[in-house]
Amino acid sequence: MRLRGMFLALLTVVALVGAAPTPSAAAPGATFQNPVVGTPNSADPWMGYYNGSYYYAATTWTGKILIRKSSTLAGLKTAAETTVFTMSQPNAVSNMWAPSLHLLNGPNGQRWYLYYSAGPAACCGGQRQHVLESSGTDPMGPYTYKGALVLMPDNGWSIDGSVMTVGGVNYFVFSAFNNNGGFENGGLQSLFITRLTNPWTPAALGTIISEPTYAWEKVGNPVNEGPFVLQRNNRTFLTYSASYCGTPDYKIGALELTGTDPLARASWTKMANPLFQRSDTNGVYGPAHHSFFKSPDGTEDWIVYHANDSTSQGCGTTRTSRAQRISWNADGTPNLGVPVARTTVLAGPSGELGNPGAVTVQRIQSYNFQDRYVRHSNFATRIDANVTPALDSQFRVVAGLADGSAVSFESVNFPGYYLRHNNYVLRLEANNGTATFQQDATFRQVAGLADSSWSSYQSYNFPERYIRHSNYVLRIDPISTATERADATFRRTS
Repeated sequence: MRLRGMFLALLTVVALVGAAPTPSAAAPGATFQNPVVGTPNSADPWMGYYNGSYYYAATTWTGKILIRKSSTLAGLKTAAETTVFTMSQPNAVSNMWAPSLHLLNGPNGQRWYLYYSAGPAACCGGQRQHVLESSGTDPMGPYTYKGALVLMPDNGWSIDGSVMTVGGVNYFVFSAFNNNGGFENGGLQSLFITRLTNPWTPAALGTIISEPTYAWEKVGNPVNEGPFVLQRNNRTFLTYSASYCGTPDYKIGALELTGTDPLARASWTKMANPLFQRSDTNGVYGPAHHSFFKSPDGTEDWIVYHANDSTSQGCGTTRTSRAQRISWNADGTPNLGVPVARTTVLAGPSGELGNPGAVTVQRIQSYNFQDRYVRHSNFATRIDANVTPALDSQFRVVAGLADGSAVSFESVNFPGYYLRHNNYVLRLEANNGTATFQQDATFRQVAGLADSSWSSYQSYNFPERYIRHSNYVLRIDPISTATERADATFRRTS
């Protein structure tokens, strides 16, 4: 893996009329490949970034809760596992699942609260929710046990809890059966919510807000579990895992809070289609049970999730933790993209280690067809007007993979995929980390061949050739005529 925390000077571009230039962000962090954490303690991951470090916790299946800490995302793979708590409470000495950490204001001031599911040694009907409190603001603890959360009638089964804050109020969201029974009694594993009076005390038993209703939520068993909030621009999405975790069709869905009362089922609208699911092409199966975190500079949203490498691996210790950037659709809904292959080289989160430089998200406008923009479609590239979905025409302009003084163009909605030439035709392809790929995906930005106030992009490894469109398709060609010079002239716009 190579580092791409290089400097990329912002180049002055002529913006569209009325469009403001896109502000720059810090440079990408150290490159990495999934998984970020391997077996065995790597299912149901939680990850956060706090005070210069990433923190990571996941299911251990034991009586111990472990946390890793690293200054880079890539470093989590080899970071030490520190035991922050050993369980000894009655009926909660084993099977620790789905830890979720939250920095909340409590009676003792601001503290980290670590929520987890646990039960007796025999798996798994005894699972209940429990919570720890840190002694200060260090996510590594030390922690003290605050108690079990009684969430269902007769203190029934409950798992996968996390905290969602809406309007300054903390709510606890979790998974349980709609009949307080189980699959064997015809139950549907569903999502519930309650308000917290303090970080370890529910105001009431949980009320149901979602049951598995779509066919894609019922593969293997009808399941809604692993709820985790995702918020942006005053909109609240409650994402969750659907279908049985032992199948390759375990996936992520979402509800949106469209009403005013988070406790009311009518306030939630379920999205009709899953947000994230298996990719046979990339060899990723059952990608779900996830959390979200921000890049160090706060400009990027990231997902961490577990997945398997084959359809036959199930709901145990074969699952590994993986991470990738997510994006947002033009309508304000989250776009989690497609789970990337283990062979794809990804740039680390923006601003890791305080990296300077710039990453800008921009579109690339044609000079002689100014209603058209560079876009990818089924990984082919061309210039089109009225691009749908809009994310197909948005690229992260980063330091050149082969030369930091040049540029490379990474897809916004396919992280790790770059514009590169292959047999002189431009395609969107996954970075495989080879020198050939890095050179093919690197271009020198020069004064526009048809208009010096615009730009042209010279191939790094074929310097006699430039990016141009021909019949709207992108390729690299030698340029000689006026038409070719116009075809090879572009500008980066917001």
